[in-house]
Amino acid sequence: MQAISPELRAWLASQLAAGHSADTLRASMREAGWHNDAVDAALSEIAGSQRVLTVSAPAQSPSRSQIATRMPGPDLEGSPLYIDAGDRRVQVVQTLRHPRVIVFGNLLGPDECEALIAAARERLARSLTVETQTGGEAVNADRTSDGMFFERGENAVVSRLEARIAALLRWPVEFGEGLQVLRYSPGAQYRPHYDYFDPKEPGTPSILRRGGQRLASLVMYLQEPTKGGATTFPDVGLEVAPVRGSAVFFSYDRPDPATRSLHGGAPVVEGEKWVATKWLREREFV
Repeated sequence: MQAISPELRAWLASQLAAGHSADTLRASMREAGWHNDAVDAALSEIAGSQRVLTVSAPAQSPSRSQIATRMPGPDLEGSPLYIDAGDRRVQVVQTLRHPRVIVFGNLLGPDECEALIAAARERLARSLTVETQTGGEAVNADRTSDGMFFERGENAVVSRLEARIAALLRWPVEFGEGLQVLRYSPGAQYRPHYDYFDPKEPGTPSILRRGGQRLASLVMYLQEPTKGGATTFPDVGLEVAPVRGSAVFFSYDRPDPATRSLHGGAPVVEGEKWVATKWLREREFV
């Protein structure tokens, strides 16, 4: 078995203390060439109990014990063209392996898009970003949209959509943040950024206490602009058109630029773009 150095022990301890799950650390170590037995031995030694090793999948709820994978994502075995998401047949339009990007069609109906926009419109305010220096939120010049958050299960449309997302991505509803709705007017954009929380920033431990790291993002398009507004992935030259009712899903198994999950919202040239975003965490978001 590979030797476990003091440096590795210290790194694992610091990562666990920062709120990263054992599953995320396993993935990082395996990519770095560690064998499964060495990975498990190192984590067992640091954690000291089986409870820590299973932190990302607590057994309190049957839904959590049925998670098919330790990362959110659809079942693409056999390269399906459509996926049953419980109450809706969702189309698989495009997939990319690295970064892990999947474009879905027909995730929302026109009536659902209109209902979310109508419910959100009166509560819009200048969008904020998470401030990893402090653990709070702040206005960011890189993000020039207006937005608001729904509480989980706040109304019938939100509840239905959250259940559909949970079925599609095989991740419990309670592991998701509240749904955020954003409006991008002409000229508005969100410059390229990462959705995970940087472990090196002082405010990150406070943020992670609410549900661990973000593991994946789902951006759903509620209204198309006439021109512009694509979701861009600069590392791979990918642009996803903001087609109403469709969505783009992407995941990142560790908080590192190596995931190539850098993405942004290109400026709207004409018209308005409305989107709804769902971020998925390692464990229950409170």
